[in-house]
Amino acid sequence: MAFPSIFNPEMTAKQLDRLNRPTNDTTPTWGKMNVAQMLAHLSIGYDASYGKIDFKPSGFAKFILKLFIKKSVVGEKPYSKNGRTAPHFIVSDERVFNDEKEKLSAYIRLVEKDGVAFFEGKESPSFGKMSSQEWSNQFYKHLDHHFSQFGV
Repeated sequence: MAFPSIFNPEMTAKQLDRLNRPTNDTTPTWGKMNVAQMLAHLSIGYDASYGKIDFKPSGFAKFILKLFIKKSVVGEKPYSKNGRTAPHFIVSDERVFNDEKEKLSAYIRLVEKDGVAFFEGKESPSFGKMSSQEWSNQFYKHLDHHFSQFGV
């Protein structure tokens, strides 16, 4: 299954439309996070991608991530419901819905603005150098998974 490119302006518009549908009271169809926590959880992936959080697995851990996890994260298969979440992606504290929504919106726009050339060969903290298609798959799949979790 080929996923749409997150570098495409039309896809940005679609993702922003999905982002604008849930309210602070929207409940998940599965999982433990509330909607504000989910938005914060999504932003953590962008924080790591842009070096805004200190996430650097050891050499051995990175090897294991590349060998066993990378394909499921960046490959062409959607994420399954209730999959295991890496500890640094878990959000259990309360968050402010509008703040998290604004932060995620800014990241979605930034990824499109930075574009294919910025992400081609860009180093992932977890998986090493990745192609722009792998980055696109990772971002798209994660957004789609959690937007679907909240019915949008």
